[in-house]
Amino acid sequence: MTWKDLLQQAKQVLSEEIVVISGTSVTVATLIVFLTIILFTFALAGFLRRNVERVLLKRAGQDEGTAGVLSRLLRYATLVVGFSVGLHTMGINLSALFAAGALFAVAVGFAMQNVVANFVSGVILLAERVIKPGDIIEVEGQMVRVRDMSIRATIVRTLDEEDLVLPNSMLVQSTVKNFTMHDRLYRIRVAVGVAYESDLQKVRMTLESCLKGLDWRSSMKEPVVLLSDFGASSVDYEVSLWIEDPWHSRTSRSKLREAIWGAFQEASITIAFPQVDVHLDDAVVESLRPRSVA
Repeated sequence: MTWKDLLQQAKQVLSEEIVVISGTSVTVATLIVFLTIILFTFALAGFLRRNVERVLLKRAGQDEGTAGVLSRLLRYATLVVGFSVGLHTMGINLSALFAAGALFAVAVGFAMQNVVANFVSGVILLAERVIKPGDIIEVEGQMVRVRDMSIRATIVRTLDEEDLVLPNSMLVQSTVKNFTMHDRLYRIRVAVGVAYESDLQKVRMTLESCLKGLDWRSSMKEPVVLLSDFGASSVDYEVSLWIEDPWHSRTSRSKLREAIWGAFQEASITIAFPQVDVHLDDAVVESLRPRSVA
């Protein structure tokens, strides 16, 4: 068999029709070209993401969240362009293909509406950057730290070191508190009740002195002492101060309570506890007295 025969057989194999899509014949040669373009597109997308993120972090001075968002968007744009070029190379008219598969697309759209909603929400989050990796947010009453954001879901870690996978649509369609969006200041509050016999002016001075003496609080804002209520068994105060790390708010509250306890012990101020006064009618008191024995 000569080289000419081998080339002829190769041409026949490459020109052999595999399938017809929307009136366009797909041959072995066009399929190979399509796969080559797709593989090159994935390699290029990965290369651009890694290098663009590195350049943004080191040279442009961008934060990690911004660099990650921009590199992901560039990767997705590269993949879309690559797939479009690959389909066009195969001779497939995308508009005709979409028109032919409109009914199928509608059916799939209804079946995958949650996936599509999460995808669109992911694009919104990555573009707006209102939530970034490293942010501390509150979702459904639970404080979590954002670890990673993808086009479909966001990975967060709870205070109990548990990882949660949140659909992006949840972050877009519900109210989310972002404690670190503009700064890291976070306010903690502690309630304490003192006995009604206490000197309220002394109580206030003791609390204010205690709060101002804490070196771990933020000095950017002054602490606040408020008389919040006259309770059933105590005069209730609310004390609050600011810290610079919301993630350690539970530890900070514990330190604050211990500091208040120590300050009240030194000042001989009683922390009130529930008490009940029982009043008996005269007839009941008389009936309880021991009777004389005849």
